[in-house]
Amino acid sequence: MLQRVLSAYGLDISSVEIKPFGSGLINNTWRVENKKEDTSFILQRINQHVFRVPENIAFNIRMIGNYLSSHHPDYFFVRPLETRNKEDLLFLEGEGYFRLTPFVKHSHTVDVVQTPDQAYEAAKQFGRFTHLLNGFPVNELKVTIPDFHNLSLRYQQFLQILDTGNPERIAECRDEIQWLKDQNYILKRFEAMKENPNFSIRVTHHDTKISNVLLNEEDKGICVIDLDTVMPGYFISDVGDMMRTCLSPVSEEEKDFSKIQIREAYYVAIVRGYMDGMEKELSNDERNAFFDAGTYLVYMQAIRFLADHLNDDAYYGAKYEGHNYIRGTNQIVLLKRLLEQETRLRSLF
Repeated sequence: MLQRVLSAYGLDISSVEIKPFGSGLINNTWRVENKKEDTSFILQRINQHVFRVPENIAFNIRMIGNYLSSHHPDYFFVRPLETRNKEDLLFLEGEGYFRLTPFVKHSHTVDVVQTPDQAYEAAKQFGRFTHLLNGFPVNELKVTIPDFHNLSLRYQQFLQILDTGNPERIAECRDEIQWLKDQNYILKRFEAMKENPNFSIRVTHHDTKISNVLLNEEDKGICVIDLDTVMPGYFISDVGDMMRTCLSPVSEEEKDFSKIQIREAYYVAIVRGYMDGMEKELSNDERNAFFDAGTYLVYMQAIRFLADHLNDDAYYGAKYEGHNYIRGTNQIVLLKRLLEQETRLRSLF
């Protein structure tokens, strides 16, 4: 199968070495090294269970790449290579959709943010990406995952599962369920934000984990990568997802909830980095909503994990009994820690 893919890009499989690459859980990813020519590539097969119309991803990346090339030619943008037939997305019957991009020399990514400086660099790159696309016709972008960060929809799905889910699990989780219901003022803030004309729809990455930023040898940001979820959206999606994944020293998989904490230095780094990347583009209302951004995304993920547990793990699946309960409770604790610091964190900016 990979021989057919590489042949379509004009590569001889006998002269390359192929290895699995990265820690991503959605697409299959390999690093392809052509040692004869000292060149490397990243090959991916797009997950069609998540991205139902892969052509939409290719369309968005093509449009964005063309815009940046025309309006900001100095911006380093990693775009897929074309096949011998001039396609930037390869389809093989029975195998799926593939793309090949250059591997950027002297670059690296990190799976877990290790310093506030790294958080700053990542936030700045995500903000800069959106800022440079300020003049892009955002409504022309295709939606690659409908309702990806729609907190209103996720809350309604949560309520529906309380009627249709596993009765035993629902009974066991009554305290967590009630606590999430008691925090639905966060949902009301989110819905009020969407009605506020001072919050703009922009080109938004939507998946701002630290591993989606290329860093150079000095840990300075080069550019953002993995543009599959780039869609129209609010800045809160990118900032909120960074806060959800960077503020605590442990991930959503951590079972020892005592390790979950809010690291103020990382909060400051994310806010400053994103503001520096966006320059002066944010409205006053947007600048005042940085704390809210974190609550929206953590609240949404807590709801999604717990709802899946109550629905017998139908969406995420489970690696062990109670996996999504652990992840949901983890995010509930993270949200509690964040809300405990609300007055302090809001006062910083």
